Amino acid sequence: MIDITSYLPGKRKQTPSGWISFNAPCCTHNGQSADHRLRGGLKATEQGWSYHCFNCSYTASFILGRSVSFKARRLLSWFGVSDNDIEHLNLDSMRHRSVYGIIEDRERTAQLLQGINFEERELPAGAEFVEPNSESARYLQSRRAPEYFPFMVDALSKRAGIVVPFTYNNRVVGWTKRFLDDRNPRYLTDSQPGYVFNVDSVQAAWTQVLVTEGIFDALSIGGVAVMHNDISDVQARVIRNLGKEITVVPDQDKTGLDLIDRAMELGWAVSIPDWGDDCKDVNDAVIKYGRLAVLITIMQARETSRIKIELRKRQLAKRLLN
Repeated sequence: MIDITSYLPGKRKQTPSGWISFNAPCCTHNGQSADHRLRGGLKATEQGWSYHCFNCSYTASFILGRSVSFKARRLLSWFGVSDNDIEHLNLDSMRHRSVYGIIEDRERTAQLLQGINFEERELPAGAEFVEPNSESARYLQSRRAPEYFPFMVDALSKRAGIVVPFTYNNRVVGWTKRFLDDRNPRYLTDSQPGYVFNVDSVQAAWTQVLVTEGIFDALSIGGVAVMHNDISDVQARVIRNLGKEITVVPDQDKTGLDLIDRAMELGWAVSIPDWGDDCKDVNDAVIKYGRLAVLITIMQARETSRIKIELRKRQLAKRLLN
């Protein structure tokens, strides 16, 4: 397999989570001026790599066992990889093609056939990767955010904040910015109707998918987020298409009561663990108890019976009144 990192420009930075930032080669090929602010980002693993440009929004990825896509071929050529080497990579990859890859391709095709897709969107013009030991990095650590996620900051904004890219089928389709000060609004978001955050992280081997309200709730436990206290019909289709057992973990406040009603309407399981009055959502619980303990309590409190869910909802409502 081609070592793509050997083709990267000499000027680069690497984050503790493995993301390498460098001047993106794609911008001049996509109608933009040349990148001089290290807006290209690549993360390589033993099984492949993923690339994001936070200037022209070009994305590409490669996974061993799949054919090299058109966008990946273009990116490799821009890095200076010869057509002959790209074709050898494609042949070697197909020799390693696994049943897992075939199943995943079929699931992705099924999603597209059912008409669920989102258009590509640009990130804020000043989006750059989070620097280690910065205020933003410390904030993410305080929220127990995973290191593997490509968090950004907006270098052109006067208000410091975390930029969270929204992806679907490994394409950037939106973003949200969480400001670090206490002023309103706390969030600024570019999201498309029906979008569900973090579905790209769901693995084919998983049997469960946990549905939360907030982005950091989802990131804390490897779940997905609907980003409000309702689940639209399109979001329900996106989540069902994951092919997993679904459990909704609502915020433990008044908005969470509405999400419980919607989950029951959809026939999904609900989990309302007893984390104490100081934990209003999943992320609060992860900060207090740790990720593993929270996952265990979520599965222990998981209910599929409508009667039991209604009872647990009434207990939560009564607690909120006190």
